[in-house]
Amino acid sequence: MDVLNDLMGGFATALTWQNLLFAFIGCLLGTMIGVLPGIGPVAGVALLIPLTLNMDATGSIIMLCAIFYGTTYGGTITSVLLNTPGEAASAVTTFDGYAMTKLGRAGAALTIAAVGSFVGGTIATVGLVAAAKPLGELGLLIGPPEFFALVTVGITLLVALAGRSIVRALISGSLGLLIAMVGIDPVAGAPRFTFGSERLLDGVSFVAVIVGVFGLSEILAYRAGKTPDAIHAPNLRSLLPNRTEWRRSAPAMARGTGIGFGLGLIPGMTGSVSSLLSYGAERKFSRYRSELGHGAVEGVAGPETANNAHANGALIPLFTLGIPASPTIAVLMGAFLQQGLTPGPTLFAENSEIAWAIIASLFIGNVLLIILNVPLVGLWTSILKVPYPILAALILLFMVIGAYTIHFTVFDVFVMIAFGVLGLAMRHLDIPLAPMVLTLVLGPLLERSLRESLEISQGSFEVFYTRPITATLLVIALVIVCSPLLKLRKPKVLADDDPES
Repeated sequence: MDVLNDLMGGFATALTWQNLLFAFIGCLLGTMIGVLPGIGPVAGVALLIPLTLNMDATGSIIMLCAIFYGTTYGGTITSVLLNTPGEAASAVTTFDGYAMTKLGRAGAALTIAAVGSFVGGTIATVGLVAAAKPLGELGLLIGPPEFFALVTVGITLLVALAGRSIVRALISGSLGLLIAMVGIDPVAGAPRFTFGSERLLDGVSFVAVIVGVFGLSEILAYRAGKTPDAIHAPNLRSLLPNRTEWRRSAPAMARGTGIGFGLGLIPGMTGSVSSLLSYGAERKFSRYRSELGHGAVEGVAGPETANNAHANGALIPLFTLGIPASPTIAVLMGAFLQQGLTPGPTLFAENSEIAWAIIASLFIGNVLLIILNVPLVGLWTSILKVPYPILAALILLFMVIGAYTIHFTVFDVFVMIAFGVLGLAMRHLDIPLAPMVLTLVLGPLLERSLRESLEISQGSFEVFYTRPITATLLVIALVIVCSPLLKLRKPKVLADDDPES
């Protein structure tokens, strides 16, 4: 009953006209950003953080969460209509979504995707409500050594985010740690790596860094010459799926919800993995598996449901343990810290009202998304008719204004430009950007908990292997780090085994 009372209190806060407006604006902006190919949730949330810096903490996080799941759905629109995924997690939707468009069922595909997103997101939020209290109370038992081990698990996600080269991921992660060390020593209180500059005493602006690395570098990397496909927005009548499409979608949505929610709980997993596995499940379990790839509605319903279930499920480790499960969640965690909120064990103890208001807003946001995205498909597709150079100029203007308003200083604009150039160089060198964000957020937490743990134990490292929770978490981190070695055990196919030889 206590959980229900807390949730009802959260709804009372989230349903105020101000917070409803913030959720609506977040869904609107998020969908708009998601429609633009190549930007995606990470850059979308990063670009719009400056809008929320002068807002109260509750409204700020409600708006950013709405932007987060708004971008998750926005990429679906271009996947279905243009065969161009707005972000990686929507790529699987192109297989059958665009095929449905060619069959004249684009509106039905978009409606099924919106309903699936609503179902997956809502059920995942129910899971967050159920898990928040017990995991939050368990988290209160965590001291500095346990917190150090938790953050270590988060840092080891570099392995999951490594892409093709763990060396490049380590380079990216090391850059994030170096940037995080600039400013005031968290324990001794002395300046370090400031090079005598008073502007660096508070550290390098997190917002300026991520806006530059993700947003500006994306614009700088743009290559002209791509001719967009013709856009034909579906009319209102064609938006409604028929009975057969509804009936076939239901089992796919159920499977997608389970896959997305389960994988969302695992740090390092991305929405694209959930979408791909959901599509694989349909290939194995769907009664109409032979139609997949040729306009089967299951190929849209399953992955889209999994995508949004994953997005909301990934918030559970953030809210309860303070571990960002993906690069986008890491950016969102940075926004929490900017507002003076520390996600994790103490969130429900120290800021319970804000935490439950944010959770309640997730239910509201899912309703707003389905109201927005079905009737306004024509509006979203019209954005794609604007030439990219004009869109890029508008986005660049917004980034400069946003960077300046962080501290109302031109210094932050130069920081953004510098990290934009760095981000461009990293893209050309195929160095992943996600590990930098992860270590930039988790680095200060890792250092503080490590040094506090050593102070408690008077410099002895026994504190890390004599406490059961700490030892268990460190073993998990070790397993994650060693997991790439399993690839070496894959059997090699010898030339003599070739049946044609």
